[in-house]
Amino acid sequence: MKIPFIRKVRSITLPGSFREQISLWRFVLKWLALVIPVGVVIGSAIALFLWLLALATETREQHPSLLFFLPIGGIVVALLYRYFGASVEQGSDLIVDEIHKPGAGVPRRMAPLIFIGTLISQLFGGSVGREGPAVQMGGSIASLFGHLFRLRPEDMRLMLMAGIAAGFGAVFGTPLAGAVFAIEVLSIGTLKYDGLLPCLIASVVGDLTCRLWGTHQMRHIITASGALKDLSNTAFGNFTFEWSLLGKVSIAAVIFGLVSILFSELTHGMHRLFKESIKQFWLRPVVGGLIIIGLTYALGTRDYLGLGISSSNPQAITIESAFAQGGAAPLSWLWKLLFTVITLGSGFKGGEVTPMFFIGATLGNVLAGLLHAPVELFAGLGLVAVFAGATNTPLAGTLLSVELFGSEYLVYFAAAIFLAYLFSGHSGVYLSQRIDTPKGSAPGMPPDASLGTIRRLKKKDST
Repeated sequence: MKIPFIRKVRSITLPGSFREQISLWRFVLKWLALVIPVGVVIGSAIALFLWLLALATETREQHPSLLFFLPIGGIVVALLYRYFGASVEQGSDLIVDEIHKPGAGVPRRMAPLIFIGTLISQLFGGSVGREGPAVQMGGSIASLFGHLFRLRPEDMRLMLMAGIAAGFGAVFGTPLAGAVFAIEVLSIGTLKYDGLLPCLIASVVGDLTCRLWGTHQMRHIITASGALKDLSNTAFGNFTFEWSLLGKVSIAAVIFGLVSILFSELTHGMHRLFKESIKQFWLRPVVGGLIIIGLTYALGTRDYLGLGISSSNPQAITIESAFAQGGAAPLSWLWKLLFTVITLGSGFKGGEVTPMFFIGATLGNVLAGLLHAPVELFAGLGLVAVFAGATNTPLAGTLLSVELFGSEYLVYFAAAIFLAYLFSGHSGVYLSQRIDTPKGSAPGMPPDASLGTIRRLKKKDST
């Protein structure tokens, strides 16, 4: 006997079938097995890298005369890349391009070359950061594992993204920002959610491994609440909010966005200027190194050399000092910007993000004085907003602000980051970034164009 009710129940299609759940579990277990060893190796490599960077910085501070060897160090870096690293000269852009359109792959030599090149640049005083090397090391190691595992092209793409996430998360101690950065940095205006789980696993494992090695990572909790208590604010749960302060934050955010454009365009422009003006590849870092030495003695300070996170000199201007009243000079941000674009443009190797942190934090310190706003809050706003504007990663920047500074002032951070991202326009430090959704109203934007393509079109139109 057939019962109508039973027939109706059998006809119901459940939203998640048993087969689908099995497939999802296989996906999770597969990427756990693939990414955990990758994260451990990348986290260990980053721990060694950070330890050696700290040693190089300490050595340079103890022996100031090392600055005079910066041109010679530049020659060594140039020769290394000329004879061993021509295929990896693009750096982080090479990894992003490989994710967009798989080709020859990411060479294994990228990791040791950027490792050595950055240490040399830091030891002798080059103004470079550590994010670029971490991303390149992560991508190179992930590519090596991908070949060992004989991954298909679609899986290799996710593996490279996981390598970026592990490198970024480990070097800054910000696993959530690292996971989202690896996805968001690929394209402006879109996210590829298929890589979210592998990137999160890799970033968390990389960060945890780096911490287990006892490596120091940058963290700073805003304590400006004392200054904010004097304002008539409204609290929403754990969030602090005040309308007049939000207006000041918005003004500063537009400036942060414009400075992001300045940094990105000068970085690319300086690289082209050195390449077109000086034909001998080895002579470019020599000239760049001499300019850095000249600027150092002309300004009478070594504050703009190296990473600039902290210093044994309590009077030095650093990222840490920018969070205190009077901790930055009016043009500190501009001098650091110039030191960095000259160092990178002339051929030295390293990252852009830590210098951007310095530029943003010191600029925020200055703007706080002009706008009569809390210094520590505005230094934090500048640190993440300039980063988000120059890398076109507002979501990663927002998570970065929470992981570095907590969530109490998240409304201000989100406002500063989103506005800086918008007003940074279609520029950025990564020219291989694709424009999926243009910012604002940008008519005539070529479909699926990269920032490099847009930059060439703008240059062509201007001529």
